[in-house]
Amino acid sequence: MSIAAVIVNHNAGPALTACVESLLAATVDEVIVVDNQSSDNSLDLLARIYPEVTLIETGANLGYGSAINIGRRKTELDYLFICNPDLLVDERAPGYLASYLVSHPEVAVVGPRILEPTGEVYPSARNFPSVINAIGHGLLAMFWPTNRFSRRYKPPTLDLNNPSEAGWVSGACMMARVSAYDQVGGFDERYFMYVEDLDLCWRLTNAGWKIAYQPLGQVVHQGGLSSSRHPYKMQVAHHRSTWRFARRSLTGPKAVLLPVVGVGLVARLFISLCRERFVHQSSPTT
Repeated sequence: MSIAAVIVNHNAGPALTACVESLLAATVDEVIVVDNQSSDNSLDLLARIYPEVTLIETGANLGYGSAINIGRRKTELDYLFICNPDLLVDERAPGYLASYLVSHPEVAVVGPRILEPTGEVYPSARNFPSVINAIGHGLLAMFWPTNRFSRRYKPPTLDLNNPSEAGWVSGACMMARVSAYDQVGGFDERYFMYVEDLDLCWRLTNAGWKIAYQPLGQVVHQGGLSSSRHPYKMQVAHHRSTWRFARRSLTGPKAVLLPVVGVGLVARLFISLCRERFVHQSSPTT
């Protein structure tokens, strides 16, 4: 098993060094950091502490999927361990995920158990939602998290304690079989951020591959580094990516739902931006 870990960095600060430290303690053969025009000292700090890590500076903020594709082209290894820079990786996690791919040749991507800093399990493995459930979840979850559409969107029937097949897994941390990844062209670089993981798993499934979840692999994800620094930009990026995926996946008779999805996304974006503005104005200044 030959594993290349690819991390996308954009002003992750000391979290990047901690992530790389955890990866070097794990069973990976190569660590590649692709930097999307960071302006902090995270890359310089990493280079001083871990000179053995391959560093690639893109010269611009190309987005998540584009940076991962650049990192993939830098390696000749068989498995791609895709990481956010704010992960702490259990030393056994990459080995567990790669072993799963070895023993399940029909699987293209496998995701680990992702823990919040509180220890709570994040629902990183999900089924593909129906259009109705996705629309209902998108519009109601902000105000009514336990609505029936959200419960179906994040189904409790998916066992997060045992290995299982899934519709898709979170791109915050996943391991991909390079041959399958290359077959579908990797991440679609038209997504700047968000939904590129759903899109990749959807295209792999359509190409005949399976997606899986292996909770023996475990990582802790701090989360929200980019969203907290650029909340408005990230909200727009999220909704734009969702619209792109809707246009790609809603074909045939389902295409008649596109206007409904479009109106719903515009409404949700407006509400999200208003809420973000309200939270920002309500936050105490220091």
